[in-house]
Amino acid sequence: MFEKMEYEFAGWLKNMGLGAFATVIRTVLLLLVGLFLIKLVNNLVRKALLRSKLEKAAHSMIIGVVRVLLYVLLLINVASSLGIDITGVVALASVLTLAVSLALQNMLANVMGGFTILTTHPFHSGDYVDIGGQSGTVEEITMVYTRLATPDNKIVSIPNNTVIGSQITNYSVAGTRRVDLEVSASYDMAAQNVIDALLQAGDVEKVLKDPAPFAAVSNYGESAIGYTLRLWVKSQDYWDVFYQVNQRIQQVFAENHIEMSYPHLNVHLNQ
Repeated sequence: MFEKMEYEFAGWLKNMGLGAFATVIRTVLLLLVGLFLIKLVNNLVRKALLRSKLEKAAHSMIIGVVRVLLYVLLLINVASSLGIDITGVVALASVLTLAVSLALQNMLANVMGGFTILTTHPFHSGDYVDIGGQSGTVEEITMVYTRLATPDNKIVSIPNNTVIGSQITNYSVAGTRRVDLEVSASYDMAAQNVIDALLQAGDVEKVLKDPAPFAAVSNYGESAIGYTLRLWVKSQDYWDVFYQVNQRIQQVFAENHIEMSYPHLNVHLNQ
């Protein structure tokens, strides 16, 4: 009797228990190997991103997307190993993904705009840019917004979808900028004397020697002659030179007895 019961138990264990045990062992091994591969792939992606020219703002996003995709694939394989029918789950996930995509299409458009910015490099963090009429220094490029710090220290967040659809002017990418200053002087002043005074005013430390500073007559107005002074500087020195030379012009003009004219009207009365 005991021999018969032992035989029947062994048969049940073989048909049920051992099969289930083997399935569990196989699934656990699959899970462990999958987790190891996910960690390995993430490390490889991270190292590749560090060697790439992509903005650091994109690194965490890309790593996160890769990690999610790998975990989803691992989950599907684990479910299949356990004999779970995932057809319905996949169909439901597809419907939910479509619904979420429609609800968040503006955010998704901004995310795609972020990828476009980070891959085409119209600007980098620290560049001084003008985006659709808004100027400032690029503080941060996220996957949804590009943040600019204006000269008066305001932080402006522009949606990435708006950024890629706007005209972008990058003042930093070339490394140098030209300072253009417009002034006027009386018709009574010799033009060459005014030009020499402008060049003297523009002779400050941060002005580059090549290209050389340039000054010339730019127009003849109703009450004064217009002059232009052009100076080349490093991009980061633009505003320092702009304000310094503007202040020096008045000082140098006064030292050289050059009159800055302004609009006026002479009225002659005949008696």
